Amino acid sequence: MRLTRTSDLWWKNAVVYCLDVETYQDSNGDGTGDFAGLTQRIDHLVRLGVTCVWLMPFYPTRERDDGYDITDFYGVDPRLGTLGDFTEFVRTARDRGIRVIADLVVNHTSDHHPWFLDARSGRDSAHRDWYVWSDEPPADGPQGVVFPDVEQSLWEYDKGSGQYYLHRFYKQQPDLNIANPAVRDEIARIMGFWTQLGLSGFRVDAVPFLLETDGQADAGQLPDPHEYLADLRAFLGRRNGEAVLLGEVNLPYDETARFFGEPSTGRGDELTMCFDFIGMQRMYLALARGDAGPLAGALRERPTAPRDAHWATFVRNHDELTLDKLSADERDEVFAAFGPEKDMQLYGRGLRRRFPPMVGGDRRRVELAQSLLLTLPGTPVLFYGEEIGMGENLAAEGRQAVRGPMQWTSDEGGGFSTADPGRYPNPLAEGAYSPGYVNVHDQEYDSGSLLARMRMLVDRYRQAPELAWGRYEVLEAGDPAVLVHLSSLPEGAVLALHNFADRAATAEPDVPGLRAGALLTDLLTGATLTASDTGRVRVGLEPYGYRWLRVSTPRDDADRSTAGA
Repeated sequence: MRLTRTSDLWWKNAVVYCLDVETYQDSNGDGTGDFAGLTQRIDHLVRLGVTCVWLMPFYPTRERDDGYDITDFYGVDPRLGTLGDFTEFVRTARDRGIRVIADLVVNHTSDHHPWFLDARSGRDSAHRDWYVWSDEPPADGPQGVVFPDVEQSLWEYDKGSGQYYLHRFYKQQPDLNIANPAVRDEIARIMGFWTQLGLSGFRVDAVPFLLETDGQADAGQLPDPHEYLADLRAFLGRRNGEAVLLGEVNLPYDETARFFGEPSTGRGDELTMCFDFIGMQRMYLALARGDAGPLAGALRERPTAPRDAHWATFVRNHDELTLDKLSADERDEVFAAFGPEKDMQLYGRGLRRRFPPMVGGDRRRVELAQSLLLTLPGTPVLFYGEEIGMGENLAAEGRQAVRGPMQWTSDEGGGFSTADPGRYPNPLAEGAYSPGYVNVHDQEYDSGSLLARMRMLVDRYRQAPELAWGRYEVLEAGDPAVLVHLSSLPEGAVLALHNFADRAATAEPDVPGLRAGALLTDLLTGATLTASDTGRVRVGLEPYGYRWLRVSTPRDDADRSTAGA
């Protein structure tokens, strides 16, 4: 039986911050970010309230897919530093109360990885069966090209060995054969290696692809995919009882929930957390319509995560903002509202934009999205630069548009590097979102800045354990523009209200257990509201406004009565 200590569940109320080392801070002036630079910027993360850093791939790479084409799973790319620099960052972060997780990208390798170079050298090579080969692309093999604008097939012919190899992503990224026990053992060794160096877990890339074996001749050798995932979780738990697996699973809710573990047991013994892709996409549809209904519906449909598991919420991630789980008409609504030009769209299913430019820099809507991120039930995951309202640069190719260098100062290079900006991994944002207008330094000294507001929201989130640990319930607001949900623990409850419309709104939810005369305290302003004689509360909201209200408990009332005696 697996016993879990509450201290092991740090991720339940974590604030996760995703960043790419090569675009965060350059310490040596070569134009590329590095671990030494990241370590120098640790105080920014501390002041923001970050408790977990998620590192995008930092391993040696050919840089054909922004680091996801890995040539060595046991090293640090020389451009970014050394293993010593990595461990120094992890140690420094942990000293400041920040855990570190990293991308686990083991569904494929680079075609220049030594394993693949050996595999393609001959059909009897030692690593031949570490990849998936076929004389002809099988008719019953996996379907669907992930990047339809670049690849036309999932199979690539290898002239040297006279067979096709499988690649669900780019052809320079051949898929590993997860049905091979030697590959599964190697994945465990990779996890053990980085855990030993201080990582507190992994964000697992493209989980369904990792476990899929359709069309593979040796698929029968693989145990049930969910049993294998449970084995990985158990292995990680033996190495580090607090370590997590944060899974990228973009599937319908019922299918995603299976990746937490066997539903009948009520335990989470596979992935620790799964991203809520459905909720994110419905949120954008709600924002486009000015109607909270799509997001409210998603929250009501979302399965409850089992014990020892959690959902992860996000406004956008490091990839394209996918809208693939919306209908074609719904997707067109979001495109029309937030990315009407073809160049803003990607793969016909998503947007390559950051949120502030999508809403024309409307501070009210940016704050609304940040408030939703921190109050929706789940662990909030920020993408670097969100705290200052960074924009994208559509001149960059594909997904790189949203992966520009972090903007620290107002100078030409944004304080990212002393090198010529032409040497940066990706271009800086331009126009109203260039460093001259959006940067950490200027907002640091402005009490009314977005950064200051974000720090305050994170601080209030940390003071409201109900939001992370509580049972949530979506309530009827009385106005279609308003989302109201209640997060409850035996010790107390927080009522969160968000107005999706460009008009004032009034919500009058029927809050379970609310007594006549009970006080509700605004966690953001300190103002109070009093429940009516019928036990209801009437809350006014400005256009795109939001409120976080702590509901008083009988103990609170007794304390106030005693204090006044």
